[in-house]
Amino acid sequence: MAPLNSSKPDELQVLVEEKLSARRLTLNRPKQLNALSFQMISQLLDLFIAYEEDSNVKLVILKGNGRAFCAGGDVSAVVRDIGAGNWRLGANFFRKEFILNYIMATYRKPQVSILHGIVMGGGAGVSIHGRFRVATENSVFAMPETALGLFPDVGASYYLSRLPGFFGEYVGLTGTRLDGAEMLACGLATHFVPSKRLSLLEEALCKVDSSDPTIISAVIDEYSQQPYMKEQSAYHRLNVIDRCFSRRTVEEIISSLEKETLNKKDDWISATLQSLKGASPTSLKISLRSIRQGRLQGVGQCLVREYRMVCHVMQGKISRDFFEGCRAILLDKDKNPKWEPSKLEFVSDRMVDSYFSKVDDEGWEDLKFPARSNLHVYAIAKL
Repeated sequence: MAPLNSSKPDELQVLVEEKLSARRLTLNRPKQLNALSFQMISQLLDLFIAYEEDSNVKLVILKGNGRAFCAGGDVSAVVRDIGAGNWRLGANFFRKEFILNYIMATYRKPQVSILHGIVMGGGAGVSIHGRFRVATENSVFAMPETALGLFPDVGASYYLSRLPGFFGEYVGLTGTRLDGAEMLACGLATHFVPSKRLSLLEEALCKVDSSDPTIISAVIDEYSQQPYMKEQSAYHRLNVIDRCFSRRTVEEIISSLEKETLNKKDDWISATLQSLKGASPTSLKISLRSIRQGRLQGVGQCLVREYRMVCHVMQGKISRDFFEGCRAILLDKDKNPKWEPSKLEFVSDRMVDSYFSKVDDEGWEDLKFPARSNLHVYAIAKL
């Protein structure tokens, strides 16, 4: 694989189609499940900025080629660059990605993301911030970062903290997978359209000569339906989730889940505990604090804070769990990471605090966003 900052010009990693006043962008790395390369992020950022200023463009449709919408950022490329001794290259990847997330969150024109297939990590970042998110029966959403030694980033502390009750804490800490019906129920998706109707929906959207969200929503409504929620869905467990995941610390969350199982055996709780106990203890603690802070912050503040956090992760001074997680899950694939610190009680509040502080490195700067103007009320509400 080529390093982050190089790419073959003949590889069309984002396909661009002009359809009257709509622009259809297709993420085009199907073999890599459309994992976002630095080149893709840069191209999407340039396109979104250009389309916002172009009065001929009224709507942007974003989709993926193959069986995934987007499985996340191409972190293995980031890890390789850091391994070559340059964590700043990795930081630059996230800086550009977070700026793209911010532009999408505050976009003046409607973005319709077709979330067919896998939507994970960075894939959620380039879609969930947009105005319309269309799930299907094949959608699979997850923020699996705690199992990788990372934390739900790309503005996830903003949108996870705004899910019903403490469902966002549950999704962010366990990395659990949600289907299209669950995505619609909790608000990650705005619509559910059966996959066999997607091509008709796209055709109709390409003919809409309007940026009016109510008109676009009405068009999507024509192809939408109310999906069936599986009986074993975690969404039916909101009472238990709220009871346990509202606790102040990760230790208290785990202990309250364990108490729930004293009376009766519960496979769902056992699976939840297994996820939590397999994740990086450091990641769990910084993720919980991040989501809790996100409840009180606008999307820009969340991204600025997450950028600080991700730079500390890349630098690897406090913990090297991210490199160990990538080794165990993505590179060697032995699925047996050796976390350090190995237990929750060894991760002190002071260690957690340091992830939220400015990075002490020559020339390092906090994340800065391009100036935004004439924002929609919908976007202003997120700030």
